[in-house]
Amino acid sequence: MAVITITSDWGLKDPYLASVKGAILSHLPDVTIVDISHQITPFDMNQASFVLRNSFRSFPAGTVHLIGLNTEASIETPHTLVLYDGHYFIGADNGIFSLIFDRDPEKIIEIDVIQDSDYFTFSERDVFVKVAIHILSGQPAEKLGLPRPSLTRMISFQPVSNGSVIKGKVIYVDVYENLITNISHYLFRSVGKGNRFTITFRNPQYVIHTLSTSYSDVPEGEMLAIFGTSGLLEIAMNRGNASSLLGMEVDDPVRIEFTE
Repeated sequence: MAVITITSDWGLKDPYLASVKGAILSHLPDVTIVDISHQITPFDMNQASFVLRNSFRSFPAGTVHLIGLNTEASIETPHTLVLYDGHYFIGADNGIFSLIFDRDPEKIIEIDVIQDSDYFTFSERDVFVKVAIHILSGQPAEKLGLPRPSLTRMISFQPVSNGSVIKGKVIYVDVYENLITNISHYLFRSVGKGNRFTITFRNPQYVIHTLSTSYSDVPEGEMLAIFGTSGLLEIAMNRGNASSLLGMEVDDPVRIEFTE
């Protein structure tokens, strides 16, 4: 089964998404097109990479993922096809690939295809769709251009541990206003070693001393900390909005201190 996903910051008001889907279906009428998200904050590569890295593995191998975000090509950020863990990603090599992947990909091709349009403002439709059709038609990726030696690197902020303290930050706020941090379950266990802990935020009125395994572990309206399916620490509220209550957004700090 041929599958193409699309992730973008287009929203749903404008004709961009429909134009891309129409171009795909005109050549591959039986393909399955999945919208991962079109509500990415404009130009926010950190947000887009979080959504993609936490969703692409749910799709079958061979899926083609179109990234419609900051797609203007240049010598430094060319249009690129990447093969990673059996999945194909098409976008501009502006750093977003390095935020999605945990290691070097299997293949990197700098795209060199002739687009059908004389306009160069809609590469998702005029270039990326042609590349996706090429791949899903079973043709070699190498025919699309020359190998690129490496990807453009964008370094994401990593949590810092010092003795019994972990300092991290919020990297994503979901639709429920859960605050997802960059503190992994692995880091929490390796630093904490099963000891008691206190989680604090910018708002000193709230602290958390326990981990929950479900959002309903605490009474309605209470704060909680939980490791979600992403493997990252979330600060949430049972049937409430943690982001609004705490006055916290992306990049705000989260601190964990362990005590014996």
